[in-house]
Amino acid sequence: MDYGQPVQFGVFVTPVATEDPMRQAIAADELGFDIIGIQDHPYQRRFFDTWTLLTAIATRTAHITVFPDVANVPLRPPAMLAKAAATLDILSDGRLELGLGAGGFWDGIKAYDGPVRTPGESVSAVEEAIQVMRLLWSGQHGIRFEGKFYRLAGAHSGPVPKHPIGIWLGAYRPRMLSIIGRLADGWVPSYGYLKEPELLEGNKRIDEAATAVGRDPRSIRRVLNAGQLEAEILVSLVVDYGIDTFLVTDDPDEMRIFMSEVAPRVREQVESRRSRSAH
Repeated sequence: MDYGQPVQFGVFVTPVATEDPMRQAIAADELGFDIIGIQDHPYQRRFFDTWTLLTAIATRTAHITVFPDVANVPLRPPAMLAKAAATLDILSDGRLELGLGAGGFWDGIKAYDGPVRTPGESVSAVEEAIQVMRLLWSGQHGIRFEGKFYRLAGAHSGPVPKHPIGIWLGAYRPRMLSIIGRLADGWVPSYGYLKEPELLEGNKRIDEAATAVGRDPRSIRRVLNAGQLEAEILVSLVVDYGIDTFLVTDDPDEMRIFMSEVAPRVREQVESRRSRSAH
């Protein structure tokens, strides 16, 4: 299962309230990584606010894409999140993608006055959130949306993002995977929560849902929070299991080794495997 997409590499930066995240982000940009993901747990007292940190990183870097990995939808109203995303995409010259998550740590969410939802409700809320955000990136005026969880009552959209922002979902269960196929632009699982058989099954569910509504499954990004894996495993995850982007170490010394030794080897071996399979 290989979707033929270019292989990209990124870093997963923990937003600890120190100078480390900014130092790691600047190093990743200088070393040529493609993307930075920042987890979003506002109720964690040792963490910076993810959105503010992403904005600061975008202003201190030149090339690298940034995204929340993944934004906590129950604590971030989608209309305001859409406005923030469009703003940051413009200010960063189109270097933002948007990861979304349904929640999960409900005690922390409740402590911050967020809604506590059942698993089914949280999935439905994410589906509505995607629709709300797309409407608010459309440039339309007088937008109305009537959902169970979110509403727009004559909202004016704008500014329009610099580029079509991808909505990537952190998802594991069948309903969320189906939403990715029908509505979203990417899947962001974590290696460990899922291993190869589950990645294969998840991709099949996404592909089936995409095909059912006339979408090309190859247009959907597959972004893995991978941690530290050997090059051969990364190659297999691309050509056998459909992953196109890997988020790896955030240690600056390990980042240098990865980009000088591991990343070129992975790209070379992927191209070799693809060439052999094409003949």
